[in-house]
Amino acid sequence: MSLSTAVIGAGSFGTALAVLASRAHDVLIWSRREDVATSIRRDRRNPRYLTDIELPAAIAATTDLREALAGRALVILAVPSQSLRSVMQIAGPFLEPGAIVVSAVKGIEFETGLTMHGVLEDVLDPVHHARLVALSGPSFASEIARRKPTMVTLACYEEAHAKTVQSALSCPWFRCYTQRDVIGVETAGALKNVIAIAVGISDGMDGGHNARAALMTRGLTEITRVGVAQGAEAETFLGLAGIGDLLLTCTGDLSRNRRIGLGLGRGRKLEEIVAELGEVAEGVQTTRAAVRLAARLGVEVPITNMVRAVIDGEKTPAEAGHALMTRQLRSERDPEI
Repeated sequence: MSLSTAVIGAGSFGTALAVLASRAHDVLIWSRREDVATSIRRDRRNPRYLTDIELPAAIAATTDLREALAGRALVILAVPSQSLRSVMQIAGPFLEPGAIVVSAVKGIEFETGLTMHGVLEDVLDPVHHARLVALSGPSFASEIARRKPTMVTLACYEEAHAKTVQSALSCPWFRCYTQRDVIGVETAGALKNVIAIAVGISDGMDGGHNARAALMTRGLTEITRVGVAQGAEAETFLGLAGIGDLLLTCTGDLSRNRRIGLGLGRGRKLEEIVAELGEVAEGVQTTRAAVRLAARLGVEVPITNMVRAVIDGEKTPAEAGHALMTRQLRSERDPEI
């Protein structure tokens, strides 16, 4: 299926999705930076992200949101989570009435505790709400751009729109599944970054394989309970957006959030680690937002709480690990974690 496509955001994931979509569609990618847009047009390269990937001729670039969205039937959002509201407040009036909007943004808005779908519903005209689709799953940008086999899930309350995107993006090396649990998919995609920082901290301290497996397992329980408390389906967290993305982000060397945790576990300062990455690692701000959200929901999230204490300098990694290991003993089936 051919759909003229806009990609809003020229970071690594936006660039990778533009490469994917350009396989069958003309793509216009929007960047905040004129030098990035110029390089994409002139040199067929993104000068800041995935710099070794030659971009197909079907990809054009602009810094004008009106131009990016004009006549586009499929709009893919790939901006930092804490920027989504401000970008879409400007972009919203330029969306075509029948456009399908796919959010590949993973995070929780700090001020409101909303998932990205919630932010979009808050910002966009109701005419667009039925066509909001969440894309999530285990998917490193560089591997998508290099056509490595990847599987993701697409969630929409009206699943027919997710199926339209499924047909548009699926190919022999990129397989899409569909479902309706938007809250579950987005909660899983956001909170797995927090657990990846926790696993990275443990690995950075040489905590061992046992600790890594335990943090991932208990972390998944923590994520699931936050999601279910918002109305998500528990089964979603056993799928691609849940355990699939969690496994990748906690163990993959390309994971920015894991690398932040590794640095913290080795005693480095957060600011130094983030500056060295040169890209947004969603887990830092998501951790802070998740602590507030869990408190509002009345859900206990000890791993998330300890990650926040470490990134905000309230505990050392060793102190956080000790606090987790010496909590009150209880049943694994306890309704609280």
